[in-house]
Amino acid sequence: MDEAMEGCAPARARRSGGRTARVAERAAPLAEALRPVRAGMPGGQYRPLTAAGEAQIHAAALDALEEIGLANAPPSGGEILTGAGAVLGADGRIRFPRALVEDMLAKAARGITLFARDPKHDLHLRGSNVHFGTAGAAVHVVDPVTLEYRDSTAQDLYDAARLVQHLDNVHFYQRTMVCRDVVDNYDMDVNTLYACLSGTTKHVGTSFSDPSHVAGCFDLLHAVAGSEEAWRARPFVSNSNCFVVPPMKFAEESCRVMEDCVRRGMPVLLLSAGQAGATAPAPIALAIVQAVAECLAGVVYVNAIRPGAPAIFGTWPFVSDLRTGAMSGGSAEQALLTAGCAQMHRFYDLPGGAASGITDSKLPDMQAGWEQAITNVLAGLSGLNMCYEAVGMHASLLGFCMESLVLGDDILGQVLRCVRGIDVTPDSTSLDAMKEVCLGGPGHYLGSTQTLGLMQTEYIYPVVGNRMSPKEWAEARKPQLLDRAIARKNEILAKAGCCIDPAVDAAIRARFNIHFR
Repeated sequence: MDEAMEGCAPARARRSGGRTARVAERAAPLAEALRPVRAGMPGGQYRPLTAAGEAQIHAAALDALEEIGLANAPPSGGEILTGAGAVLGADGRIRFPRALVEDMLAKAARGITLFARDPKHDLHLRGSNVHFGTAGAAVHVVDPVTLEYRDSTAQDLYDAARLVQHLDNVHFYQRTMVCRDVVDNYDMDVNTLYACLSGTTKHVGTSFSDPSHVAGCFDLLHAVAGSEEAWRARPFVSNSNCFVVPPMKFAEESCRVMEDCVRRGMPVLLLSAGQAGATAPAPIALAIVQAVAECLAGVVYVNAIRPGAPAIFGTWPFVSDLRTGAMSGGSAEQALLTAGCAQMHRFYDLPGGAASGITDSKLPDMQAGWEQAITNVLAGLSGLNMCYEAVGMHASLLGFCMESLVLGDDILGQVLRCVRGIDVTPDSTSLDAMKEVCLGGPGHYLGSTQTLGLMQTEYIYPVVGNRMSPKEWAEARKPQLLDRAIARKNEILAKAGCCIDPAVDAAIRARFNIHFR
């Protein structure tokens, strides 16, 4: 294995608890197909919308596009859209006839793969396959020991990527923080992209703050890939693109970025991020209508540029606490909103993404745990292809916590086990094991062949979470959850290396102003 990649090899964490023999049994690595949870397991068991509700939301979204339309398209976008059949009104708004939307939906890419630099981390966005990962633009790093929020840096972004590389239940790494130590905006875009790529070989998501920055960042991508041809064959970075400013307006510069990225072969996340009760309607159903309408406009836009270009239907509406107007990303309403959006992705059979796992809590505490769990469980059970912001995000996206990222890997393991569901097969319902135990046997299933055979393949165990008895816990000097998370974080960072070939890294650092070690 290449020296640069060895430091990126996922580490198998030491797991606590249980008898020595059982710990040894669990220590043996499993083939990916035998693991109890893994990326891309199908969800879809939970459907908060009825079939009639889906149809009503779809019809209302088409009405919104035809009657209200979107304002503020850039000149290039106006030409692209009207050339495809959209109508520019005297009020400057672009409206979308139903037939145009239906035609572009027929052309839209389905069953896409988001590639990773390491093919074992490829994300196959088909049907209701579920993947969890990061996202966000936090401006602070949370220190759960000092209880302080400090400015996030390029080094923090790189370190978080290195953690993600070694967390099995975090399947992709989209930019989590803003590099606030990088003053120049172009340098910030470069450092954001390169910090992510240096830390992980999983699929990366990034954004560009100005259309003029795209070309230089693609030079960097081609260098990492080896050539432009290699990049186009397996584009391992997607563009998180807020192409709309809700309600129902295009974001001109982001649209120009999107046009360029689509032409350069980069998958695009069409991100509509209204806030219910503020920039989106307060009713959950109508907030979904607006998000669907805006993303359908994005589908038309992308496919008018390049039919079949890979795009993710990013209905990403947030919730407001209507008492204050503040965002409430960890609420039950947010969980329902995300699940409803996921169901609409399935309605169109389009690859989709939305937010889950955000917490309003300022620290990795009990509130953070319940908010992350409920929103991630509903997202997974609804069959959301790409669950963004699933770990590490605090204070409604203002803060990112490394320790919370590590703890979140345990949460996602339990969430994925819920997504997998119950395997009902002739073997799993056979009475042979019951007869062996009950009819002259030991009267329990501990140590039985069946139990031992299912220890790794049917059950998942927390890495940081503590399942000791009170007596064992006291004898172990009462370890605290946060202390265990800090220890695992430090253990990973101590051995996680750079995922870029040293010669390529040297060439990139010679050309670009890289701010992290």
